[in-house]
Amino acid sequence: MIVLRFLEKLCVDSQILVDIFINYDCDVNSSNIFERMVNGLLKTAQGVPPGVTTTLLPPQEVTMKLEAMKCLVAILRSMGDWMNKQLRIPDPHSTKKFESADNSPEPGSLPIANGNVDEAVEGSDSHSEASSDASDVLTIEQRRAYKLELQEGISLFNRKPKKGIEFLINASKVANSPEGIASFLRNASGLNKTLIGDYLGEREELPLKVMHSYVDSFEFQGMEFDEAIRAFLQGFRLPGEAQKIDRIMEKFAERYCKCNPKAFTSSDTAYVLAYSVILLNTDAHNSMVKNKMSADDFIRNNRGIDDGKDLPEEYLRSLFERISRNEIKMKDDDLAPQQKQSVNSNRLLGLDSILNIVIRKRGEDKYMESSDDLIRHMQEQFKEKARKSESAYYAATDVVILRFMIEVCWAPMLAAFSVPLDQSDDEVVIAMCLEGFRYAVHVTAVMSMKTHRDAFVTSLAKFTSLHSPADIKQKNIDAIKAIVTIADEDGNYLQEAWEHILTCVSRFEHLHLLGEGAPPDATFFAFPQNESEKSKQTKSTILPVLKKKGPGRIQYAASAVMRGSYDSAGIGGNASGAVTSEQVNNLVSNLNMLEQVGSSEMNRIFTRSQKLNSEAIIDFVKALCKVSMEELRSASDPRVFSLTKIVEIAHYNMNRIRLVWSSIWHVLSDFFVTIGCSENLSIAIFAMDSLRQLSMKFLDREELANYNFQNEFMKPFVIVMRKSSAVEIRELIIRCVSQMVLSRVNNVKSGWKSMFMVFTTAAYDDHKNIVLLAFEIIEKIVRDYFPHITETETTTFTDCVNCLIAFTNNRFNKDISLNAIAFLRFCATKLAEGDLGSSRNKDKEASAKLSPSSPQKGKDGKQDNGEMGDKDNHVYFWFPLLAGLSELSFDPRPEIRKSALQVLFDTLRNHGHHFSLSLWERVFESVLFPIFDYVRHAIDPSGGNSPGQGTDSDTVELDQDAWLYETCTLALQLVVDLFVKFYNTVNPLLRKVLMLLVSFIKRPHQSLAGIGIAAFVRLMSNAGDLFSEEKWQEVALTLKEAANATVPDFSFIASEGSLPRETNVDSFVSDVPDDDDSESLRTQHLYASLSDAKCRAAVQLLLIQAVMEIYNMYRSQLSAKTTLILFDALRDVATHAHKINGNTTLRSKLQDFGSMTQMQDPPLLRLENESYQTCFTFLQNLILDRPPSYDEAQVESFLIDLCQEILQFYIETAQSGTISESSSLGHAAHWQIPLGSGKRRELAARAPLIVATLQAVCSLGESSFEKNLGRFFPLLADLISCEHGSNEVQVALSDMLSSAVGPILLRSC
Repeated sequence: MIVLRFLEKLCVDSQILVDIFINYDCDVNSSNIFERMVNGLLKTAQGVPPGVTTTLLPPQEVTMKLEAMKCLVAILRSMGDWMNKQLRIPDPHSTKKFESADNSPEPGSLPIANGNVDEAVEGSDSHSEASSDASDVLTIEQRRAYKLELQEGISLFNRKPKKGIEFLINASKVANSPEGIASFLRNASGLNKTLIGDYLGEREELPLKVMHSYVDSFEFQGMEFDEAIRAFLQGFRLPGEAQKIDRIMEKFAERYCKCNPKAFTSSDTAYVLAYSVILLNTDAHNSMVKNKMSADDFIRNNRGIDDGKDLPEEYLRSLFERISRNEIKMKDDDLAPQQKQSVNSNRLLGLDSILNIVIRKRGEDKYMESSDDLIRHMQEQFKEKARKSESAYYAATDVVILRFMIEVCWAPMLAAFSVPLDQSDDEVVIAMCLEGFRYAVHVTAVMSMKTHRDAFVTSLAKFTSLHSPADIKQKNIDAIKAIVTIADEDGNYLQEAWEHILTCVSRFEHLHLLGEGAPPDATFFAFPQNESEKSKQTKSTILPVLKKKGPGRIQYAASAVMRGSYDSAGIGGNASGAVTSEQVNNLVSNLNMLEQVGSSEMNRIFTRSQKLNSEAIIDFVKALCKVSMEELRSASDPRVFSLTKIVEIAHYNMNRIRLVWSSIWHVLSDFFVTIGCSENLSIAIFAMDSLRQLSMKFLDREELANYNFQNEFMKPFVIVMRKSSAVEIRELIIRCVSQMVLSRVNNVKSGWKSMFMVFTTAAYDDHKNIVLLAFEIIEKIVRDYFPHITETETTTFTDCVNCLIAFTNNRFNKDISLNAIAFLRFCATKLAEGDLGSSRNKDKEASAKLSPSSPQKGKDGKQDNGEMGDKDNHVYFWFPLLAGLSELSFDPRPEIRKSALQVLFDTLRNHGHHFSLSLWERVFESVLFPIFDYVRHAIDPSGGNSPGQGTDSDTVELDQDAWLYETCTLALQLVVDLFVKFYNTVNPLLRKVLMLLVSFIKRPHQSLAGIGIAAFVRLMSNAGDLFSEEKWQEVALTLKEAANATVPDFSFIASEGSLPRETNVDSFVSDVPDDDDSESLRTQHLYASLSDAKCRAAVQLLLIQAVMEIYNMYRSQLSAKTTLILFDALRDVATHAHKINGNTTLRSKLQDFGSMTQMQDPPLLRLENESYQTCFTFLQNLILDRPPSYDEAQVESFLIDLCQEILQFYIETAQSGTISESSSLGHAAHWQIPLGSGKRRELAARAPLIVATLQAVCSLGESSFEKNLGRFFPLLADLISCEHGSNEVQVALSDMLSSAVGPILLRSC
């Protein structure tokens, strides 16, 4: 009791406890006073172990246990008070204590603290000043860590010496040398002396060197032999093995003789005498030896040991007397009488470890009759330690020290409070244990020691017994009250521990409702899996709601909540079996006990959440969401208590700053998404309605421009809308959002974004009613509230546009799509007017480059830099609208395609004057050109007649044709018209538009090419007057490229053999033989090549016609250079056509194919004639018009070459023989065979071209004609000699000879 009284006084002062820990438990050279004190008090508080006899009477033991418990609680209270004082935390339970402490910093009732502090300050001022610095905390941490690691090494040494030494060397606690290890073994406290002796006696190299260093560290100079042995053996116990003793004593003898060279003749004498002294010590002081050795016996035993001589008798007798009188023993052996006493009460209760801290000599106890004497003695011992210690005395100031103290004491404290709380029903003990829990939670929570805090909170939560109502007693009610108090006082520091507290609140509320007879939530939210379960549930959940007390109303509750484990999901989760009436009565009385804790006290936890700091409220919300999730997860007994509380705390905390609310909502958002997607429809509906309530509260708060909080708190609606499989939930969300818009439209700012995302999701819904409902609301929003949409944030305009585009794609109702397109037109008009809310004006004022005038005034000022800069800002808004309309051009419904194209091009036509070149460039690249991507890449090359195309594709083909002939043609015309209308702005894009048209012409599809050529002509006819010379050259080069790209290719046909004889056209198209795959593939390829060549030939004819049409329109504007580009293009076409026509092998193969080819012979005769004829036209008109850049000699040269080429080709065809490069040379005679009908037809077809050629030659000037007559005369001679298909050639030739050639010949003669 004396010790406990002393400790009770010691524990009252918070500063001295912390100082003791720093200066003793953190000091390598000192005992762990604080740790030993706590462990000793734990043993005392736990009482005498069962089965052990003790002299204590039961009342004495109870008193001792209670006093020890008080000390433990006082330690925690003092730690908490000291921590509160350092951190300036107001403590409602110790305000008076703080006031007294502040008024009297040196209370007289605490002599130990004052004594130590005063003494330390006097002894070392500099150290006390240094200890006040924050940097000393690191030093103390390092000291504590050093000591803990050192103690770990010592503990390992005391089990396995070699392992311990190795560990300490690796941890740098001991120097890696024999001298360092020897110094450690000699000076370290806590080492097992027996194991030191065993280690020193080892014969291995390292232990042997250590032993030598250990012995050499002693200074025996001037010491008597027995004194030297006594000093030597104080540090270890000699091992039991003779060889080990021999090695140690041999070294000792050597060292003694080295220190005292005149003592003995040799070391052998000292070695033998040392053995004799050890034997004498054992003989004289071992109670087991009956016949003791006399002095004469000792002298006799040692005769002749000094190199054959005897040691002086007086020396040996004196040595005998000293050994007999004073036993040689180790340092700690003076405590042996205490340890070897019969088991006494102090040891059983753990007090001996506390006493031994400062009391070293048992004999002094008799002088300390009173407790005050003992306290005074302990105080003197502490002071002496402070004086002797070389280290500084640290006055604790940093709360980090508490972390180390808690590490030491938390486990003993938890055991000390948990066991009595579980086993005892004594009110005083229970109150003390709960007080200890409260202080422990306070200290661990404030110090953010998660594991330790959760250990105390979890234990206390289990002691509430709320998970097992049948076992509730008064102490469990007190534990519930303690939980509420902790939540109230330490809420800011509980962090994750809130989950345990809110779980208790949830379970308490459940039991409280059952006690009042209210039906459980499961009545409304149960989720039966099948019919049998549904009927079962109906029976079990119907409770007679009675106003009076009685077991009848609680029968269901009793079976549901009799007993369960703390960790089970719900209360009484493990309950099973029938419930007796006695158990029901017991449960009723237990539930009545719960009324001691009113619901108002529990609700105070939620109402006071508004007083939690910013971090704590987030932890609180996280925990509440977890508890709510557990409540709702139960399929049989779901509850919504915590879910309703989430809405409540949102209301209580509505005034917090947005930064905090953003963090809170990040937690709540995930929670509502999870619950909103629950399979239990009732729960999901309740959750969405709760979210609606919260959202309405948030919408009541005004949001400034460019903030995003409304968007954030609306996001759960969007996510659930996308994820939920329940139609009811999706419809509910739409109605919730609708209500928000209609009732709070003036407050909605960034929330529009999420609202439009909800409606966009609804637009793609699989249920027609959802789509119709959503569009009905969107219609109202756009029509009635459009100014609100873009009032503060113009980006919401894009969200609105995307939403409308989504509705245009719906498949349920054509009217919705058309109306959505109409609304897109409305949005475009608003955008063009610049009517995107009041913020537009602010934007204009803020930007120096923007025009101050309204965008509507800029129709005539397309080049105005300010206007263009203003309109560039619209790129972000125009693009989604235009791109959405563009994509609708692929819609399978013709009405939608037509309407979308109409709105798209009307918008561009009506508002294009607002666009800058960069915006137009983007419009063409990303809006208009993509309309035709499908055409340019996806139409089958065969033009719809490809072989092997089954009936499955008939429908697609029809749709494709409809798209091709209606939508595509219209769109291409509109693009051309748009380009022409805004040519002044978009003229740099001419090349890209031409490339679009060429891409059509290049396609091996006659209809596509025709559409492209028609559009080309349309562009030229409407815009040709606007083109510069450079642009015309660009057009001419484009036409040349188109001509070269569409040259008919017969190479595959020429290289392949003929078709199988049995293959005809019909069977070829519909039924390709399967017996020979390679033959089938070859045939398909051949047919595709024929179709492609025919298609290309037709396209080239169309192209020649288009070129002539364009040329005729703008002949006067075209330069000679441009015309010659067209001439080159068509001459290349003609040359290629003649090459094909002159290939007799190819022509014979084409004739073999017969009706399948449906091509004339020669195949490209018309193309050849028309292209050559056009070439003549170009050159002759150039000579007549003499346009700019005209070079007469160059044109005349082209014309002569062309005429010569045509005449040679005709003669070669007519003669049907070997082609002769030079007709003037002689050639071998051959038989003339009359022409066949086919050849005559071919020559007749070529006749007009020859006539034109002869006329062109005649039209040359006299000098030019005379100069070139030598080149033409042989050709004219051949013409005379060959047959013709028509007499036109002969008539023209006759005219030429008579009118032009004859006069020249006559003159030359």
